[in-house]
Amino acid sequence: MTSVASTRNGLSNLGPMLVFVGLLGLAALLAWWLIAPVLGAPGSASYDVPRMVLTYSTLPRLATALLAGAALSLSGAMFQQVLRNPIADPTTLGISAGANLALVVAALFAPALLGLGRDLVALAGSGIVALIVVSLGARRGFSPFSLVLSGLVVSLWCGALAAILTLLNDRYLISLFIWGAGSLAQQSWAIPIALSWKIGVLAVIGALVLRPLALLELGETTASALGVRLSRLRFIAICVAVALAAFVTSAVGVIGFIGLVAPTIARLSGARRPVETLIWSTFIGAALLLLADVTVQLLAGQMAEFLPTGAVTAIFGSPLLLLLLPLLKTRHRVLQNTVRIRPRALSGRGAWAMIVAGALAAVLISLFVGRTGSGEWNWLHGEWLDQIFALRAPRVFAALASGAMLAVAGVILQRLTGNEMASPEVLGVSAGATFGVTLAIFAVAAPGLASQLGFATFGALVVLVVIFLFAIRSGLAPERILLAGIALSAMVDAVVGVLMATGDPRAVLLLRWMSGSTYSVDKTSAIVVSIAAIVLITGAFSARRWLNILPLGPAAASSLGIALTRTRLALFGLAGLLSAAATLSVGPLSFVGLMGPHLAREAGFVRALPQMAAAAVMGGSLMMLADFVGRVVVFPYHLPAGLVSALVGAPFLMLMLRKKAG
Repeated sequence: MTSVASTRNGLSNLGPMLVFVGLLGLAALLAWWLIAPVLGAPGSASYDVPRMVLTYSTLPRLATALLAGAALSLSGAMFQQVLRNPIADPTTLGISAGANLALVVAALFAPALLGLGRDLVALAGSGIVALIVVSLGARRGFSPFSLVLSGLVVSLWCGALAAILTLLNDRYLISLFIWGAGSLAQQSWAIPIALSWKIGVLAVIGALVLRPLALLELGETTASALGVRLSRLRFIAICVAVALAAFVTSAVGVIGFIGLVAPTIARLSGARRPVETLIWSTFIGAALLLLADVTVQLLAGQMAEFLPTGAVTAIFGSPLLLLLLPLLKTRHRVLQNTVRIRPRALSGRGAWAMIVAGALAAVLISLFVGRTGSGEWNWLHGEWLDQIFALRAPRVFAALASGAMLAVAGVILQRLTGNEMASPEVLGVSAGATFGVTLAIFAVAAPGLASQLGFATFGALVVLVVIFLFAIRSGLAPERILLAGIALSAMVDAVVGVLMATGDPRAVLLLRWMSGSTYSVDKTSAIVVSIAAIVLITGAFSARRWLNILPLGPAAASSLGIALTRTRLALFGLAGLLSAAATLSVGPLSFVGLMGPHLAREAGFVRALPQMAAAAVMGGSLMMLADFVGRVVVFPYHLPAGLVSALVGAPFLMLMLRKKAG
């Protein structure tokens, strides 16, 4: 029996070893192809530039890739082991994004903190995000779904805010964006040397908790009976994993999904025990990131310094996340497929009176209240009325129409998926529209409003089709739909990040548009968006019967004569059109599509038509107020309306996640 067990252990180690050797061998071959021309060229006795570049740039970059890949993979493997979550890693849990945001904030507003230590700033950002995500997970029994959902939403929010802060500081735009997207470019050996001893110390600490981590395989009850202090073990392991990710992010920016890919490859190739998974994940991750970076350098040529490797790994890591979604247990649901009716303090008429009064107040404030050149508050009147009103009114009504469309799209998606946290922003529909507009900007010389709307609709519908195809195999399980959408959002953001890192002037325009700015809205575009809102929202109202019946479940809907597949596709398409039209004016990350339906439900509107109508009014009002706040809060500068609403919307989603599962 002993010999059989030894043979099995040997075979289980052989698979990961072969994968590691294969990846490292291929990476070494490509690296040799990269550096051989320099080594073979005749040198100069006085000043050999190619060899200096090789010594102080290329070789340190290769060493950094090995170290960063090893650290991120070890971090991901530890997260997966201690949280019992097959798709946890520094990217999906938002750890890297938290470190990145902290470093961007420090670089722009408190550079002295970076002088005290970049690693401390990165650790602070990562630690705050880890505390938020883990605390949310603890309230739901460390549900894999809740942890990853919390982490990915925090990651998207941190990444968006970091990008916007970069946008507001144009002179640092390209360098900050390339670094934040995960650039391994080096000019000396300082970073790899610093990383080596930090990672070494953390690896030693990690080795000390290997045995207790292995005991978790026996179950928490058994592990506790064997003397494992679970809370202390989780704390130490999470601290080590967070520190590994923070140190790498501090050095090279966000490298996406290596901590997810490497442990998955290690397990699929035969690593069974936790010790084997942790060790081989580290080696495979080092070889994998080296291979990815060498490939980027060879393909990009002279642009290799400006093409962030982290964005490239995210492009390929997001599809893997989609493929791994079936590994998640689906017992932790966000929302039961029943509508919970809460008691109302007001009658329907009373609630409508307050909603309409609030909307009218929002319109009047947005149109007529502002600040003068000296910063004083002013009510628009007199000689300035015609001039300022002509500039301000299109922005206000475009924001109103866009907010209404996003809110109605949110109602459709929430009722269609049975998921309270579904929205165009979270599901990736708005990101798909962004990708469509990106294609328009880079493929068409001067895309007009019609072209942008067409491309945006195409991108949104593609994302919806992909989500539908991935989720239909699980019976459209809400958590699968949600995570699929967020994974696609991450992939689209990575593609856009690669385009922006090229330094193309059109990328700056794209980033401004992504921030949700209404600056460029004119009379024509405001009229087009308003007409689109009227037509599409009317279409949504006509689908109220479907939206009332579908939450009852597939069996009940079929018995009432609804063709499920055709109806779902039609509703998904309608949500895509609404999202695409709205995204043109207010960008992809407003979260109004999440907040509007909830506010309507809290006001007591639970049936489809009243909920959509109330959500449309509330969503439009929220977006108008966001545009107003962005216009006056940091006067004379303007904050984009999409950013202002996102700053409120993401914490709103965190509060939703904070509720204990019923």
